Amino acid sequence: MSQMRISRIWTGAALAVFAAMTLVAVEAVPSMASAHAGAKRSNADVTIDVAIAYPSPPKKLLDAFTAKTGIKVDYSFISWTTLQTKIAAAAEAHTQFATVTDVDWSKVGEYYSTKWFMPLNKYFNISSLRSQYPQLDSFIRDGKLIGVPSDSSLLVTTVNTKDFAAAGITKMPTTLAEYLADLDTIKAKGVVSTPLDIPFAAAEGLSTYWYEMTAAFGGQVLSSSYKPEFTSPSSAGYKAMEWMVNAYKDGLVPKGNLDLTDYEGFGDDEAHNRTASVFSDYSGDIGTIYDVPKDSTVVGDISYIPTPGLHGTSVNLANPDGIGIPVEAKNVAAAVTFIKWYDEPANQAAFAGADGTSEVISTFPLPANVGGLNGLVKSNKVPEASDLRTLVEHHSRAVFPDGAPPFYPAFSESVYTNIHSAAAGQESVASAIKAIAAEVASLGG
Repeated sequence: MSQMRISRIWTGAALAVFAAMTLVAVEAVPSMASAHAGAKRSNADVTIDVAIAYPSPPKKLLDAFTAKTGIKVDYSFISWTTLQTKIAAAAEAHTQFATVTDVDWSKVGEYYSTKWFMPLNKYFNISSLRSQYPQLDSFIRDGKLIGVPSDSSLLVTTVNTKDFAAAGITKMPTTLAEYLADLDTIKAKGVVSTPLDIPFAAAEGLSTYWYEMTAAFGGQVLSSSYKPEFTSPSSAGYKAMEWMVNAYKDGLVPKGNLDLTDYEGFGDDEAHNRTASVFSDYSGDIGTIYDVPKDSTVVGDISYIPTPGLHGTSVNLANPDGIGIPVEAKNVAAAVTFIKWYDEPANQAAFAGADGTSEVISTFPLPANVGGLNGLVKSNKVPEASDLRTLVEHHSRAVFPDGAPPFYPAFSESVYTNIHSAAAGQESVASAIKAIAAEVASLGG
């Protein structure tokens, strides 16, 4: 859930990002090119309520949108956790909470099952969107488009190239064996005593770390019918959990990581050279943390690398946010017009830092579409944007290819609770695996 990082990366300078939205010249998304044609006349005096876990664009831009379309926007910036509570409460009460609001990748299965959000197929052509949205599959369940991506966040591997060089490592690892050997070398040579960052807090970040590590071992955690694929000791998920727990017990990971609460402190270790790598980091963290002098002592030292896998470079799992329309929403046509405006490539690129402010303060790890990604790269304002674009376009894969399961929150809680316990020595990896599988079975998987 990429929004859970927002509190760490949003700064007072953020509004400047939006001020230059319309100045970024990038490729247009074909299905959105004529989004506003005739809209002003048909939407005169319409007001929509927009509730998203990102701060609002400046009033002058929303005023310009209103002048162009006739649609007035009542925008609320609500924290991700609070937003989910409000969405559920309104849906269960069959009342309108917002005309447009958040559809997180992890909620797609739940929203498909509960029918809290209207499918958007009649407003967006999935075939046309696929060429522009590499992470579209995260928002589709049984052919139904539950939301439209509003960023293209993904899990990536970051390394401190200065630390690797100091340990005599001249070639970046492409396999898990090479990666582990390099971490051992960095530790043995005293460059960094705990070179690997894993957030062992009992929180969502530990779950997604395991998913990414499982993918690196060549598998996925659940089948398309949501059955466990991690129970055998020879499975990718089982090996991934063993790898993570052993890394902690072997001293590669800071001992204090077990005591973190949620994301508190995660990223700070690499930002202050207490670790040399994060295997499953957040896209955009170089620009928003590691290369920001007030937050980091390793400015210019951190790079993204293709994520190592079992036999070569692996995939990068997607954890994007999207936006959609609750079934109780009024003024649906106006809502669709807003979503198309919000996802225009120029706006997406500007959100991600293409405006060129002195500090890169992106709340969007990456633009949602190819046009926005290209605009970000062309701006030359965001560190390693070209590498991130390559990862999104060629290595990104949905955590759950058929949409997240409807029971995802309970599944994730079981995952992070048991992995945390295994690292703490309170249970074995085998018992942790068994407990998670039992939870899946009880949830209907």
